[in-house]
Amino acid sequence: MIGIDIVAISRISRLKERFGENFLKRFLSDDEIILAKSDESLAGFWAAKEAASKALGVGIGVECGFLDIKISKNAKNAPILSFSGKIMQNFKIKNANLSISHDAGFAAAIVFLEYF
Repeated sequence: MIGIDIVAISRISRLKERFGENFLKRFLSDDEIILAKSDESLAGFWAAKEAASKALGVGIGVECGFLDIKISKNAKNAPILSFSGKIMQNFKIKNANLSISHDAGFAAAIVFLEYF
């Protein structure tokens, strides 16, 4: 399955400015907060998690929350997508691929999932 999302970086900047740390903790783990050093990165992570939930076919909600989706980076700084045990078991995910991009005030992400 494939999921895609796009978000205005200014929207994420406004939410961060208004709600601060509470906003960040709503959708990011502590490790992800450290990893996302700019509003562009934050918007990319938001888009990535939305795209991942869409690839699962459920969106963000009861079956899959923001914190069930984890983003990290490899040695070459490429994003790595992983899921909580609950998601891995319920959706039988074999492999997950993620691409994030940002330009001209927008961040976009695409996720491709392979299932067992």
